[in-house]
Amino acid sequence: MLNRLDKLFILTIALSLAGCNGGYSILDPAGPNANAVRWLWWGMFSVGSLVLIGVCALWWYAMRKPHKDYSPYDVKRITNRLVLMGGIGLPVVCISVLLVFGIPAGHNMLPWPSERTITINVHAKQWLWEVSYPDHHIQLTDEIYLPASTPVNIEITSEDVIHSFWVPRLGGKMDAIPGRTNVLRLFGDKPGSYAGQCAEYCGLAHTKMKFVVHVLPENEFATWLSQQQRSTGEANQ
Repeated sequence: MLNRLDKLFILTIALSLAGCNGGYSILDPAGPNANAVRWLWWGMFSVGSLVLIGVCALWWYAMRKPHKDYSPYDVKRITNRLVLMGGIGLPVVCISVLLVFGIPAGHNMLPWPSERTITINVHAKQWLWEVSYPDHHIQLTDEIYLPASTPVNIEITSEDVIHSFWVPRLGGKMDAIPGRTNVLRLFGDKPGSYAGQCAEYCGLAHTKMKFVVHVLPENEFATWLSQQQRSTGEANQ
């Protein structure tokens, strides 16, 4: 028979695992940039868990060990050792390891020049996302179409307050700041539709700041572009 604590533990694990997939899960990537974010997250989670276990183990040891009278010299020596090892050494090592893996991951998300890159403008406003393809004169709202296996630069701006553009399964997040253009590189190698969300609280209707990114095979994306340009041309006649 499971006691109440065991049942609570199992329920907690089940709820935690339920958050490992779905439209907004960074643990279910659909592109190399998002995959780098996933592994970075797992690394941080693993190191954080080890630190937590280590601290709990030290606490348990301190509570269980026999009482001993320490001299002022011993107290100072042990305190200095804990400060140097736990307060300085451990953070330096953890941050250094994080930078070793995090800097290359972030470097790959930068909008480096590429002949195959396409550019899409995304303008945030309360409470929607205006999407435009400057090279094809296409306008959309709350929807973005990308070709698979092609780097895409998202040029992000804002009309009113600070928003944040985020498609968890395709890459990192980028703030939309009034009066400034920020560029985020997206790369999707799995065709499908992926949920996006404003990740910065921007007002009462913040939860309405959702959008969808459709990643299409290259031939289907070319067909979609042609259809959209034809529709735009007919509408302007």
